[in-house]
Amino acid sequence: MSEAKVIGVIPARYNSTRFPGKPLVDILGKTMIQRVYEQAQKAKTIQHVIVATDDQRIFDEVQRFGGDVRMTPRHLQNGTERVAWVAADLNYSIIANIQGDEPFIDPVSIDVAVSLLLDDDRAVMSTLAKPVSSEEELHNPNLPKVIMDQQQYAIYFTRAVIPHIRDATSQSEWLNLHRYFRHIGMYVYRQSFLTAYVKLKATPLEQAEKLEQLRALEHGYKIKIGVVPRAPQGIDTPEDLQTLLDKLRKGTIGNESKR
Repeated sequence: MSEAKVIGVIPARYNSTRFPGKPLVDILGKTMIQRVYEQAQKAKTIQHVIVATDDQRIFDEVQRFGGDVRMTPRHLQNGTERVAWVAADLNYSIIANIQGDEPFIDPVSIDVAVSLLLDDDRAVMSTLAKPVSSEEELHNPNLPKVIMDQQQYAIYFTRAVIPHIRDATSQSEWLNLHRYFRHIGMYVYRQSFLTAYVKLKATPLEQAEKLEQLRALEHGYKIKIGVVPRAPQGIDTPEDLQTLLDKLRKGTIGNESKR
């Protein structure tokens, strides 16, 4: 394994369409952004963690709990651009883009994604997937899937179900006949690639599926996939937060935070 310097960057914005202010919501005594930050710090492959935000309230909260934070320009379009903007001034060769709305992300999963680039010089980007475990998960277009080759490089990301099992008598048989994988939206980049990536033009497949990572594939770059057993619970809506709080109070989630 190489001795590359690795940093984790957590993009966090206040004005989420479905849940404004969610980085600052309280989760049993800590804000969401603090919980994500603390989980990221537990990853063994990461030397430092920074929050990238364009909102003073989030900036102040990260400083309050002792975290490192950078203010980014408001014109940046998405989390990837915020991560790239911060990384441009830092001396790190590998950048982990850690989602800011997964308060109990497993540090081991972060290490899996980072290690893919540490161990494989051909890949410029890595991400994660988990085996699909139910028909509901398989056919949900809001849970993108990934297909990969024999070396675990991504072939395609899609909201559809690929492959189609031609010889199955019904779609209910598909999970018994093939191993499908759900994509988990955490990304790790080589710094040199990230700089180029945010300058690439949007591509037809990306625009059709509304999946940003297809831009890298359409421009010919290799994305390595790491398989982990479970997906972190993301918080997209107030209802998601209430579900998480109910599980926490019952003791059925959050074990990763006790590592």
